[in-house]
Amino acid sequence: MQYNISVITADNRMQQIQLEASDEVQARVNAELLGYFVSSVKPAGWNITSLLPGLNTSGARFSLLLFAQELLALLQAGLNIVEALEALHEKEINPQIEDLYKHMLFGLREGKRFSDVLAEKNHIFPSLFVGIVKAAEGSSNLPRSITRFIDYQMRIDTVRSKLVSSAIYPSILMVVGGAVSFFLVIFVVPRFADVYQGSGRELPWLSGLLLKVGVFLSSHLWLILCSIGLLLYLLLRHGNASASQSRWIAAASMLPSVAERIKIYELSRLYLTLGMLMESGIPAVTAMQTVDAMVSPSIRMRLTQSRELIESGVAMSQAFESHDLTTSISLRLLRVGEKTGDMAGMLMQSAAFYDGEITRWVERFTRMFEPLLMSIIGLVVGLIVVLLYMPIFDLAGSIS
Repeated sequence: MQYNISVITADNRMQQIQLEASDEVQARVNAELLGYFVSSVKPAGWNITSLLPGLNTSGARFSLLLFAQELLALLQAGLNIVEALEALHEKEINPQIEDLYKHMLFGLREGKRFSDVLAEKNHIFPSLFVGIVKAAEGSSNLPRSITRFIDYQMRIDTVRSKLVSSAIYPSILMVVGGAVSFFLVIFVVPRFADVYQGSGRELPWLSGLLLKVGVFLSSHLWLILCSIGLLLYLLLRHGNASASQSRWIAAASMLPSVAERIKIYELSRLYLTLGMLMESGIPAVTAMQTVDAMVSPSIRMRLTQSRELIESGVAMSQAFESHDLTTSISLRLLRVGEKTGDMAGMLMQSAAFYDGEITRWVERFTRMFEPLLMSIIGLVVGLIVVLLYMPIFDLAGSIS
């Protein structure tokens, strides 16, 4: 929960800050840890972002990739971690992110390890980033580990951006087609119903049904709009939750040929993450424990079972194969990695192969789906228009 806190700074200036905490006591303690004298603590007031969490939180405004890139540049320039964070803090103008830097600097000056300071802000820094930083602290090679994370994040973002860009045009088509159909049914159909009502002729069954539906929806327009608004609100509020995402994935898996692609996408993320962690010096079992919170429930269960087999002495390729975490290509690469000792490299290579396969499939699917979607929208709109004019054609035929 967000709290508005009135504080007095070290130079005796009154200032308003906003922090996230479980209760008012924790909010006061967090502010005092940042070096402030707390005057008052109040829960943040209602606003639209309180209804849509994630649109305006410190984690949403804070770009982890940008932070990693800037931190890497400063470390490579010869600054130590405290000096680098001080430089980032000085150039920051966002109060919430500025407070985040103050918190990290305060923890480092207390003698805490950098990974422990990051772990305290686990809603901003994922366990993956904390894990590679912790591994780098043991090897004293933080810049190299951050470089690996940047490469990993950019690969993830590249695939994600391709998926999003492929979905934009079909989404626009569905919105426009739905809006046109909604307009015809809500506003045009009732006008025709008024005309046909006084004709005294029996209407075709489908035309009569369409007119009844149009009149009903038109007379309950505000209820329909409120229902649509409530549905959008629920989608925005809960659509990013892990449980909701799992349900969407499960629903998409029911479509032909989609289930196999979803599996490949999840395996790609799993292999890429495991490969980066193992390349940073983290043991395979520890890396699998770190990845647990980042995969879907079905993958998590199979990963846990595979980890138990590996801990009992079974080879990773055999453990993954027995719990359906491989394909024929990745299984061969994992076996090569076990023979050569380059398991991390083979995991990364498997992920790259999967990414290419996903990209090619998305391009093919989009080329087929867009014309099909346009045809469906045209058929729906055309059917509505034909059903509206069928009584007129029937009347004209009887007159002739």
